[in-house]
Order: sequence, then structure tokens, then C-alpha cells
Amino acid sequence: MTNRPEPGVPEDLAPGLIRVLAPNPSTFTYWGTNSYLVDDGDLSLIDPGPQDRGHFEALMAALGGRPLARIVVTHAHRDHSPLAGVVAKATGAPVLAFGRAEAGRSAVMARLAAAGLTGGGEGIDAGFVPDRLLRDGDRAGPLRALHTPGHMGNHLCLLWRDVVFTGDLVMGWSTSIVSPPDGDLTDFMASCGRLQDIAAEVFHPGHGAPVCDPAARLADLIAHRKGRERQIRAALAEAPGTIPELAARIYTDVTPSLLPAAERNVFAHLIDLVGRGLVTADPELALMARYRIAT
Repeated sequence: MTNRPEPGVPEDLAPGLIRVLAPNPSTFTYWGTNSYLVDDGDLSLIDPGPQDRGHFEALMAALGGRPLARIVVTHAHRDHSPLAGVVAKATGAPVLAFGRAEAGRSAVMARLAAAGLTGGGEGIDAGFVPDRLLRDGDRAGPLRALHTPGHMGNHLCLLWRDVVFTGDLVMGWSTSIVSPPDGDLTDFMASCGRLQDIAAEVFHPGHGAPVCDPAARLADLIAHRKGRERQIRAALAEAPGTIPELAARIYTDVTPSLLPAAERNVFAHLIDLVGRGLVTADPELALMARYRIAT
């Protein structure tokens, strides 16, 4: 199951579980977006994917005329949610999600967004409107929703048997993008910690291959973020700095074209550190602020 799947070709991952890969490979999506069909008494479609006619036709072919009970969207990024409305119109199935693109944002992220900060990465599906809201612990047929903000405020993981569909929170090929105001590192760490309490045999992510050792992967992701935090705090201990200055000091081995993404990552960590009282921002928390160790 670690081989690269062919877009549009249904692949049996387990009894009752089919993956259909969307043809949208990129830096952010790896092979493309994984759409999942779960057959457990009725049919659920998880993450129909981007607005792509070929992928729509592949999903319809995988359904094979069987009724679709529901469409569940893990989060409202343009590589996961836009095709939901098209599939809903074709099948009559309702679209279920935590909420619209801005739902679930923490108070600090809501303030940053109101001040004009926009996100990066895959891009927001601003027009996404679910038919039914799924809150933490709600059931969607055989699936149980777990609100797991971090990559995005409206992000859900979905529990099924001994499986967790992790969307973009946990992937095997890459760390999750956490880009404020859509992504929140404080929430991300809490959500990863929450998944550590779930005895899952496998994670099925929104991109890439199944994660067959969930505990080890979660430990790696948490350790990676804590390591980056130590680097940022060490850089600030040497001297206060702006986000570009800190990114240039810390990310010494990246090409210039990747520095904007590095700066976003530094900002995500600084927001978390300010919230924990370990760092201060002058004059206020913002991309252009100067940061220093709290005294």
C-alpha cells in the first residue's frame, strides 16, 4: 500500500474501504487528495476532493449506482471540499462537516483574520457550506467525528472501527502545514495529543499512504514541533528579532523560495509562545512585530 496509486482507479485498502486518488499532485498534496468510500451498512464518502471533472466521474464509477448516504468533509481547503456540492447534487447525499471555512478558529486567530491576515498553503474554499454540522463526538453513520483543529479550525478526524481518517492533521510523508490564521499551532499540538489517546491500528490521511504505526508518527510530529520551538527560543535568547530575521537565522539550509513558508511556520510558533507567556511581541502580535524572550 506504499506504492503510488493511480489517480481515478478505486483501490481496496481493507474490507469496506476504498480509496480513489484525485489527479492533483503538488507540493502541498503529494500524490493528490485521497477520497475514501466507507461501506459499513451504507456508503459514506470522505473528502470528495478538488473541483475536477475526471475525479467526479471516477467517484461516480466507484459508487457503481449504489446510493450514497452522506458526504463528510474533513476541512474546507480547496483540495478537499469543492467537489462536495457536485457529488451531493448528483447523488442527493447531504454534506456534513464541522462548519464553514472560518468555523472553529481560536480567538487569537479570529483577531488576526479580522486584522487582515490571510492564510497560505492549499487555499480556503470560502464558498463551502455544509448541509449538516458535525460537532465533536457526533455520529455520521458508522463514523464518529473528532474536532481536531490545528491545520485548520474546522478540521475533523473521523473514527471508524480501528481506523482514523486524519485529513491533513497527520500524514506520513510530511508534517502538517500550520499557517495562521487558518492553522493554529497550539490547537495542532493539542489535537495530536488527543489522537495519542486513541488506540488506532492505522491512520488514513488526506494525502499519501496509510500511516501503519500511528503512535510512532504522532511522537515524531510532536518531537519535530518541540524541536523547532527550541530553535526559535534559542534564537530569541541570542537577540530579539522580526519573523524574517528569525527565519533566516533558523532555516539556514533552505532555498530562498521556501523562506516565506518558513516565516509562516515561525509565526505559528511565535503565536503559541506568546500565548503561553514565554515570548512578547512589540508592539503587538502580528507578522511585522519584533519578538523577544519574556522577562
